[in-house]
Amino acid sequence: MGGARVQVNKPHKTRFASKSTRNVHKVSLKDKHENAKMERSVGKGARAARIQRCKMIRDQKRAAVLNEKRATSGSSSPPRVIVLFGLSADVDLNSLEKDLLALLSAEKSGDFFSTVASSEYKLRITVLKAPHGDLLSCMEMAKVADLIAFVASATSFSVEDASEDYIDSFGTQCLSVFKAIGLPTSVVLIRDLPEDPKGRHTAKKACTSYLAPDFPENCKFYAADSKDELHKFMWLFKEQRITAPHWRNQRAYVVAEKVDLVNDDPSSGKCTVLLTGYLRARSLSMNQLVHVSGAGDFEFSKIELLKDPFPLNPRKGQDLMDADDMCTGQVIDSLVPDCSKQEPLLIENIPDPLAGEQTWPTEAEMAEAEENQKRKKMKKKKLPHDSDEDNAEDGDDAEGEDDSMVLDEENDPHPGQDSYFDEDQGSLNLRDSDTETVADSVMADGESMTREQIEDEIKKIKALHAEDEEFPDEVDTHLDIAARKRFSKYRGLKSFRTSSWDPKESLPPEYSKIFEFDNFARTQKHVLAKALELDQSSRKDGCLPPGSYVALHIKEVPVNIASKLSLRAKVMPVISCGLLQHESKMSVLHFSIKKHDSYEDPIKSKEELIFHVGFREFVARPLFSSDNLNSDKHKMERFLHAGRFSVASIFAPISFPPLPLIGLKSKEEEGTSSLVLAAVGSLKSIDPGRIILKKIILTGYPQRVSKLKAIVRYMFHNPEDVRWFKPLEVWTKGGRRGRVKEPVGTHGAMKCVFNGILQQSDTVCMTLYKRSYPKWPERKFPLSEC
Repeated sequence: MGGARVQVNKPHKTRFASKSTRNVHKVSLKDKHENAKMERSVGKGARAARIQRCKMIRDQKRAAVLNEKRATSGSSSPPRVIVLFGLSADVDLNSLEKDLLALLSAEKSGDFFSTVASSEYKLRITVLKAPHGDLLSCMEMAKVADLIAFVASATSFSVEDASEDYIDSFGTQCLSVFKAIGLPTSVVLIRDLPEDPKGRHTAKKACTSYLAPDFPENCKFYAADSKDELHKFMWLFKEQRITAPHWRNQRAYVVAEKVDLVNDDPSSGKCTVLLTGYLRARSLSMNQLVHVSGAGDFEFSKIELLKDPFPLNPRKGQDLMDADDMCTGQVIDSLVPDCSKQEPLLIENIPDPLAGEQTWPTEAEMAEAEENQKRKKMKKKKLPHDSDEDNAEDGDDAEGEDDSMVLDEENDPHPGQDSYFDEDQGSLNLRDSDTETVADSVMADGESMTREQIEDEIKKIKALHAEDEEFPDEVDTHLDIAARKRFSKYRGLKSFRTSSWDPKESLPPEYSKIFEFDNFARTQKHVLAKALELDQSSRKDGCLPPGSYVALHIKEVPVNIASKLSLRAKVMPVISCGLLQHESKMSVLHFSIKKHDSYEDPIKSKEELIFHVGFREFVARPLFSSDNLNSDKHKMERFLHAGRFSVASIFAPISFPPLPLIGLKSKEEEGTSSLVLAAVGSLKSIDPGRIILKKIILTGYPQRVSKLKAIVRYMFHNPEDVRWFKPLEVWTKGGRRGRVKEPVGTHGAMKCVFNGILQQSDTVCMTLYKRSYPKWPERKFPLSEC
């Protein structure tokens, strides 16, 4: 049809190809059958291997669940801890505790620890009442609770504003703390319901609908007025799978039911503390170190295995003598640590002062050094306190150092370098970067201050906090202090992200006392594997299994700390936990931290806080910083700002994550000191080499502008400072960048050149950086003295 316009395709040139090339894609019938057979056999073997692997994983999970059930509800398991927490102050916990204990058994073990063994439910239970208003006691109970029973009262419906009475402010605060620690299995018990069935159902439904959003989805709500309702709750609790935070199952711990003191040598000022209770979570070795909450880290003198005072299946026909032995605690076995295998109690590294010396100095060199030292002391000059009013707004050491900084008369051609000072910095008695500021020293003397002075100091800190939020990092240059001397430890960076900074440069003396890991992840893996092997050990190897009733003999505890522990045991549980390897040594810990919503006062860097990290407590002075994911340098923050996470760096004993963090702050009210919740978070990493830089911005204002050039004043006040900081780059808030060309006049004005036209209303800035370090704590633990 198309005639000459018919499409003609180019033919394949197979006639030029060889016969073997044309048949290369063909497969013989024999080879095809062999390949198909091979593929079927491979598929069949892979399927069988996959089925076998799934079966193995399923069996392992089933065995793990069975072992967990035996460990938590078997006859050899420790008693389950039920903590009763009232959501409001009008909840009566005493009547609920009485009803629970009467349902389980007619006997009661003690006033604070109410432990009973129920043969009907085949369960052992310890009931603790959380005192309403005591945050520290509630926290300690929540750390060891297997079940937290939140108790609500239905009578709050009769009040006009019922939503405020169901759960008060303290209940809301404690609930957020429990979630930060790690909420175990939890239920809500509703008391004081109406008698009539219809009103009872309506009240329970209303209470459930109001409280359900504040609790996890698997949290159950039970009516708990009658004996039948409590019986139903206890039966379900017996069959329920207990879940606990992961961090709690990594270490063996003992909740002390009894604290005794054995004064071996009164003249030494130390004694042996005897803690008696059930061993939980993991096996405990006699060669481990132990941490006592609030007191510190110690060693065992021995561990005694006692007869269980609350057996689940007591022997029939027990006579009175056996009963007396059981109550007093008959010793079954005693384990003594092996000196060759015991973990050493090493807290701080002992630095060698001559470790960096390469040659021994001669007498002439030592005499010359002494003369230089005397000359330096004569040159030392104290700066006036009123000239450093902005030290407090910096929140750390930087400008506070200038109160006693050694002022050298000679100029250094390299600004911002450590060569500005004498090479032998140990002889200069320089105050390092964690020196107290003026505000810190005033707060330290708070005991001698009057009420009006304390109120003025709080107002001043709040004003500085507001100013830091409005004008972050901006610092004024004083008229009577040369900027090249006041900011001598600062330097400029071309790029905060890419410029290099040596993490080992000019470290403070405190860094010689701490420990650092070459590879922290590998060390943690090795330590946790070693702890897992410890669980498989027997009593012959010096280990006791969980569920044992033990008496821990902790030696060399100061008498004053031991007396505080005995008083503390009357109002809250005293917890002792076994430490993993290296966990007694000091290092630099970094926490991801957030200011709590209920705390309104500002929190400055290096302000004293009490950190609760898992079972451990220690006093810290954290340095706050941002967390830069794309840089090895991090900007220091003068205050912990609300609504966002920061990183808190402290000197503290090593702890392996994951661990929760609760930060408490001491607050003075009407002559009494109390602990209030300030921050929550979690352990992030352990890294002494983390670089935290304090940033300051010097500002000036254009006096005369001519296109790209401008005369800038009020950044410096003498031409020597302008020449000193001339190599650094300047920038404006309008987005221009430039450099300092030369000083102008004698009052610190300078000529600058920018990369664009400058506006008269713009502000010229110069950025300086200096590395900051955490503050070494004056006391490491809350119960210890300074």
